[in-house]
Amino acid sequence: MIPLRGALRLRGALRRVGFLVAAMALAAGAVVALAPRQPVASASSSGWVDTWAAAPENATHEVVDRAFLGFTDTTVRDVVFTSIGGSEIRIRLSNLFGKRPLVIGRASVGQVLSGGSLAGSAFPVKFGNSASVVVPVGEEVLSDPVPMSVSALEDIAVSVYLPGPTGPATYHFFAQQNNFLATGDHVSDTGDAAFGARITSWYFLDGVEVLSADKRAGVVVAFGDSITDGIGSADDLNDRWPDFLARDLVGQHGNQAPGVIDEGIGGNRVLSPSACFGQSAVTRFSRDVLDQPGVRAVIVLEGINDIGYSGDPDRGCEAPGTDVSAAQIIGGYKKMIAAAHSHGVKIFGATMTPFHSAWFWTAERQAKWQAVNDWIRTSGAFDGVFDFARAVAAPNAPDYLNPADDSGDGLHPNDAGYAAMAASINLNRLPS
Repeated sequence: MIPLRGALRLRGALRRVGFLVAAMALAAGAVVALAPRQPVASASSSGWVDTWAAAPENATHEVVDRAFLGFTDTTVRDVVFTSIGGSEIRIRLSNLFGKRPLVIGRASVGQVLSGGSLAGSAFPVKFGNSASVVVPVGEEVLSDPVPMSVSALEDIAVSVYLPGPTGPATYHFFAQQNNFLATGDHVSDTGDAAFGARITSWYFLDGVEVLSADKRAGVVVAFGDSITDGIGSADDLNDRWPDFLARDLVGQHGNQAPGVIDEGIGGNRVLSPSACFGQSAVTRFSRDVLDQPGVRAVIVLEGINDIGYSGDPDRGCEAPGTDVSAAQIIGGYKKMIAAAHSHGVKIFGATMTPFHSAWFWTAERQAKWQAVNDWIRTSGAFDGVFDFARAVAAPNAPDYLNPADDSGDGLHPNDAGYAAMAASINLNRLPS
C-alpha cells in the first residue's frame, strides 16, 4: 500500500490546540478558533467539491528563497483559476510543512478584475466564526462557507494576512501565475496599490472548494510533474493542460461539469523524494489525490524525472536521475492504481511526452521511456489511457516534441502543446 502522509490533515475548524500554540497565538495578537471538527466534504453527500487545488511543497534549506524566509506583517494575495462554479466558497490553508504554528490574522476572497485588483468586494473569510485562526504544524484548516457566488473558469483572489513570523512557508513553487505581497494588513483592499511585490508561487493556500448545485458533481485530479504543473506555458493565461481540460469539460457539460484540479509538482518523481521537488508520487498520492473533496478520477502523467534528471541549479538543488528501471517505475504505477481502485476512484494513465531534444536524453533513457509508455498503452492496468506522447510528437519523428508544441527546451510543451494534450483526452471516459 502507498504510505499515508505523516501529518494529519484537518478539514473543518481546528481541533483544540495546546497551551504552547495558544500562547504563541496570543503573543501574535490572534484569536484562536476552537470550533469543533467537521467531516470531510464529499460530492455525493454535501455538494462541496474542489474547484482549484495545488500540491503543497516544503521550503528546504537547499532552497534559500522567499518561502524559506517566511513572512511577518505581510498580506499574501494568491490568484487562482476556478474549474467549476458554485453558490458559496471556502478555502483551505496549509501548514503541512511548517516549523511552527501558523497564525492567520485575517483572510478574504474576491473576483479578480486584473492583476491584484478585485472586480467587487473582498468577502471576509472566517474560521469557526472567528476572523483569526492558528494552524498547527503539519495540519491545514478549512474555512467557514463564504456567501460569494463563483463562476466556472474565472480568476479569484485569496488574501491572507500573516502577522508572523511564520517561519518557512508551505507553498507551491511553480504557479505560472503572478501573485502579490503587501506590507501590513491589506486583506480588505479591492485595489492593488499596496501590493507592490510580485511573486510566482502560491503561499499557504492549497485548495478552494465550491458548493455545487449538482450534488453529482465530482473532481478529476491531474497528477504529475512539471508538465502537469504547466511549466513552459505563459504566466497568467491559465494554459496548463488541466486548465484546457477544465474548459473542454465545461464546454461539453456546462454546469454539470466535474471540477479539475492540478496536483502536479515540477521535478516530481514516481519513486524518489527530492528536497526541492516534493515527496515521491507514491507517497503523496493519498494526500494529493484520494483525500481531495469529491475526487472521482485521476489522470497520472509522471516518470520522466525518474528516468532522467530532476534538478534546478538556480535554486541550489541537484537531483540526478536515480537509475531506476522501467519495471520499477511500472511498479510505482501499480501501487497508485491499487490505491485508487481501493477508494473507488478511476485512474487513467497518460503516456510520457517525447524528450529526445532534452538536455538529459540518452539512448538508454529513451529505451526506458519507450518501455514504460508501451506498458501504459498495452497492459490494461489503468481504467483508460490518454496518449499525450502521440498528441505532441513531431510528425514522422515520434521521439521528438513537435517544434510547434515545444516551449524551447525539448521537454516541456508550450501553450499550444498543452492544448493538444488536453484535446487528446476522451471526455466521455471521465465522470460527469
